[in-house]
Amino acid sequence: MTARPVEIEDELRRRPDRTDGGAGAEVRRLPFIVVVDNVRSLWNIGSIFRTADACGVERLILGGISGCPPRPEISKTALGAEQAVAWDYRGDSARALREVVRDGYVAVALESGPGSRPLDEVEWPPRICLVIGNEVAGIAPEILDACEHRVSIPMLGVKQSLNVAVAFGIAGHRIASALTVHERACHSEVDDG
Repeated sequence: MTARPVEIEDELRRRPDRTDGGAGAEVRRLPFIVVVDNVRSLWNIGSIFRTADACGVERLILGGISGCPPRPEISKTALGAEQAVAWDYRGDSARALREVVRDGYVAVALESGPGSRPLDEVEWPPRICLVIGNEVAGIAPEILDACEHRVSIPMLGVKQSLNVAVAFGIAGHRIASALTVHERACHSEVDDG
C-alpha cells in the first residue's frame, strides 16, 4: 500500500511549477529510497517521515516491526509528512530490499563496524537505497549482507551510536546533497550537449 492520500496527490498536481522555493513550489523527489528495518519507536518513525520529506526521499519502505501510519505517535513527530511521503509496509525487509536493488538502486547500510566507511568519504551512486535498522540491534545480518556498501557517522564521544532518527537525518541530508549535485551535473552536461 502507498500512504500518500489521493487529496495530497491532487494538491501536488494543482501546484504551479515554480523555481523560487516559496509556497506552492513543486515538491521535488530524488532517486532516494529508504528501507526502515525493525524500528520499533513510533516517534522515531514519525521523525524519519519528517526528515524523509525534507531530504526529498522518493519513498520509505517500513519493514518488520516498524510501525505505520495512521498512528498518533507518528503524526506527533511527522507533522503531516506521513501524508506527503510515499511509503509501503513490508513484513520482509530483505525481500523488499532485493526488489529495490532489482529496480536499479544501490543498497547502502547505515551501520558502523567492519567494512564501514565514514559518510564524508563516500562517492554516492546516482540511485540510492539507504537501509536503517533497529535502535538497539542495528540492521539484521541478512539485510546487511545484501547491501553493497556500509557507511557510518564518525563519533567523537564515549557513545558510539546515535538515535536512529538522528542518524538518518545526518545521512539523509548528506545523500540528498550529493544527489542534488549529481542531478545538476547531469543537467549541465545535457545543456552543454
